[in-house]
Amino acid sequence: MDTENQKTDIEIFPHRLLGCETTEKLLSDLENIEAVNRIVLHGRRLPLEDGEEPRFITIKGERIDLHVKTGRVLIEIITTEIEDPDAFHDRIREVCNQHLPFGFNMTEGTFIRKKKTVSDGLKYGENLDHIPDEMVGLTDQNVLVSERVSIIKK
Repeated sequence: MDTENQKTDIEIFPHRLLGCETTEKLLSDLENIEAVNRIVLHGRRLPLEDGEEPRFITIKGERIDLHVKTGRVLIEIITTEIEDPDAFHDRIREVCNQHLPFGFNMTEGTFIRKKKTVSDGLKYGENLDHIPDEMVGLTDQNVLVSERVSIIKK
């Protein structure tokens, strides 16, 4: 069975940019939802002043440097793991209501790339075949993967 057809994405678009604490709490609760496969943060880059340490969040005991002020949260879900789609969406909405009292929009669709592209081939060259599928769509082609991606094992 093709696993790509079993995945869909949910975009959470907060009405405000999120700080580190709010991002950490939101991600920790979203990560605990059963069908969540991976989460991608989008936002504007956090500026670092001279001598300032990078900001970080802790998810499942792992420290992750935060490079963006969170403006969008993209969640990839595995649809075959969802028994009741309405209850699943209600659970996501409940977590968001708890951490985003100022409001948010939630949309289901395709927001994270699922296949390797020509741009990936240009960036990674011969190493493209060695890039794991779960890394596809997680990073900007203009930066090093190690600078922008953190994988937390379930």
